Amino acid sequence: MKTPNNHSGRDQHAPANSSRREFVAMSAAAAGLIAATGSTRAAEPRILESDVLIRTADGVCDAAFLHPAHGSHAGVLIWPDIFGLRPVYRDFGKRLAAQGYSVLVPNLFYRSAKAPIYGDVSAISFQDPAIRAKMDQLTAPLNAPGAVEGDAQAFIAFLDAQPQVNKARKIGTQGYCMSGPLAMRTAAAVPDRVGAGATFHGGGLVTDKSDSPHLLAPKIRARMYIAIAASDDARQPDAKDKLREAFAAAKVAAEVEVYPGTQHGWCVPDMPARDGAPVYNRPEAERAWAKLLALYQAALT
Repeated sequence: MKTPNNHSGRDQHAPANSSRREFVAMSAAAAGLIAATGSTRAAEPRILESDVLIRTADGVCDAAFLHPAHGSHAGVLIWPDIFGLRPVYRDFGKRLAAQGYSVLVPNLFYRSAKAPIYGDVSAISFQDPAIRAKMDQLTAPLNAPGAVEGDAQAFIAFLDAQPQVNKARKIGTQGYCMSGPLAMRTAAAVPDRVGAGATFHGGGLVTDKSDSPHLLAPKIRARMYIAIAASDDARQPDAKDKLREAFAAAKVAAEVEVYPGTQHGWCVPDMPARDGAPVYNRPEAERAWAKLLALYQAALT
């Protein structure tokens, strides 16, 4: 029986679709960990993956913890998108761990259900009323005042308590789609520990509300990277400028970049197609991944 803040070994997941198979294969090439068939082999660096439980103010969160088999490393907190903790985000964690990071991927919907929340994400339709209703139900608790900030503090405290995490180095955090704002809120909530933050096709980074994520810039000490989908930029063309202005006024080192020709969700291999066309854009996703690694290499010292 598992208890909070303990972790144990976990079986590898089989690929869910061709995009994810390509992603895993690329991760394997970098790490020497997973063969293109999806089977594991002994090689360095060897990556360990565990299911963990983390106690928060609102309950117990299930999560994945991935790290090199040896040594202590900078910690990274990955916030999944609206489809939650699932194989593709474990793959992100493995790929980062292969680069020398200790990575936590929580189930951000733990207040409502254990992960995985959905089955084959690539087959989901955003137009399905039942799916929309389920998404609204799952995300509602995250809108409670202080919920995200409390989770962020608990997750970073978990990382700092692990021997595989080097507390002398800063922590990184990254978010996708709806979790882009969560990465920014994390950087603002734990400024002494978070040294780098990144959002990829983050939704709602700039709003007209008093709690808009971009207004948190004065509380952030991390170096930031904001990658914006071209489709999001077309819908809200002033967002990039407001983000740049907010970071500049707060003297936060930040880069805000629009990725031409991309759709919202382009970095995630199992993202459902939109209007019959694939959303995942492998070349631009790889460019974004390279920017992430450069950010962490520079800032997580």
